[in-house]
Amino acid sequence: MGKRRAAGVAAGTAGALAALGTWDLLQRKHSVLRNYPLVGHLRYLLESIRPEVQQYFIESNTAGRPFDREIRDTIYERAKGIHGEQAFGTERDVNVAGYEYLLHSMTPLTAPETAPRVRVGGPDCSQPYSMALLNVSAMSFGALSANAIRALNKGAALGGFAHDTGEGGLTGYHLENGGDLIWEIGSGYFSTRTPDGRFDPGRFTENAAHDQVKATSLKLSQGAKPGLGGVLPAAKVSAEIASIRGVPEGQKCVSPPGHQVFSTPTGLIEFIARMRELSGGKPVGFKLCVGHRRDVLAICKAMLEVGTTPDFIIVDGSEGGTAAAPLEYEDHVGAPLTDGLMIMHNALVGSGLRGRIKIAAGGKIASGSDIVKRLIQGADYTNAARAMMMAIGCIQSLRCHTDTCPVGVATQNPRRSRALDVGDKSQRVFRYQQGTVAEAVSMMASMGVTSPDQLTPEMLRRNVSEVENRSYAELYEWLGPGELLSEPRPSWATDWNAASADRF
Repeated sequence: MGKRRAAGVAAGTAGALAALGTWDLLQRKHSVLRNYPLVGHLRYLLESIRPEVQQYFIESNTAGRPFDREIRDTIYERAKGIHGEQAFGTERDVNVAGYEYLLHSMTPLTAPETAPRVRVGGPDCSQPYSMALLNVSAMSFGALSANAIRALNKGAALGGFAHDTGEGGLTGYHLENGGDLIWEIGSGYFSTRTPDGRFDPGRFTENAAHDQVKATSLKLSQGAKPGLGGVLPAAKVSAEIASIRGVPEGQKCVSPPGHQVFSTPTGLIEFIARMRELSGGKPVGFKLCVGHRRDVLAICKAMLEVGTTPDFIIVDGSEGGTAAAPLEYEDHVGAPLTDGLMIMHNALVGSGLRGRIKIAAGGKIASGSDIVKRLIQGADYTNAARAMMMAIGCIQSLRCHTDTCPVGVATQNPRRSRALDVGDKSQRVFRYQQGTVAEAVSMMASMGVTSPDQLTPEMLRRNVSEVENRSYAELYEWLGPGELLSEPRPSWATDWNAASADRF
């Protein structure tokens, strides 16, 4: 009887495990379980006994570079539609140097039901676009799976915000679900490329004509690897990717570090104007990680000389992420978002051009407070990449460059990518974006304002030591409209006088 009972228990256990494994494979909510039936439950066991065990596990495996636990949990909970209240208050040390905080009003307002939007399109643009305060930042098909692209775009369609294609090209996966697109073009000119790798005006005109393509962004550089072209590791260059990009299958795809179409600030602005004309008057702008302030001022001088401007500029901070980049570039090259954003804002204000151009900010944007801070620092709207990836299931395993993403987000492996259910994850993208924008609008109301243009630098303060703090009005210079054109202050005069529209 004992042996029979043991055999019965073993058979019952095996049957239960088989049933659980089958359920894991068929359910659509958890990508980890779809790729790792049974053993994937260990991850959720760790979540159930956090914070101590899970936090140790996360910190010991990620070198501190991804989002911290507080931000990560906020993203996941907001994407799942879970309220973000937390017991016992903040876990941060608010007395350390570098801590920033927003000032609330003694007469807070009721947040408006409809979030503000931003009209993108200068005087030379005939098809302006109404941009949300938070959008999907540039992430290419190739870096991300087809299902990840589908989920992001469907989420954008549900929420009425924009989805940047990344420099990897405009594909059918971007067009499948009807979400608004910002088509990014890098130095590889994917989706608008001649056989020898040059810009093809005919292909550009054809693709820019899609109704979903609301604007075009020319990538000069990106935050995680400024001065380098885009990189797609060989393991991810499938036959499909090779066909879309026009590159050899199974070989590392590296875009040139710079553009062939122009080499001077004047050439850049003239090419922007040409792209806008070819696109039928849709907004055109450029993205960069700010380097030398002199280069930014040279671009401003080129705008004045040519007599036209881009419709928008995306400032990418050096803290931005990527699927593949040298670690030294990620940590040591390029201006952080705060510095780059304020250089760009002040340069445009001082040149008398700010009213014609909208500025977007990208680089670890994750929460409502991030949006409000960037608006105070000079942005008109924001873009998020890493947070959007987490909304569709990214668990920060840091294996994006290996094609072995455990949740199907950053892989070209069909078996792994099937784990990402487009219907479920698009809803999470939608909920995350809506919740985060609503939180930003609520914060602004608590600060006594109903519109981003009412925010002032005095409303954001930073601890400069354990016993002293200052507002952004005190910490940074704020140029007046047209100041550089009349009498630039000494701190800007050297760079302004040295900047030339004819050279970088």
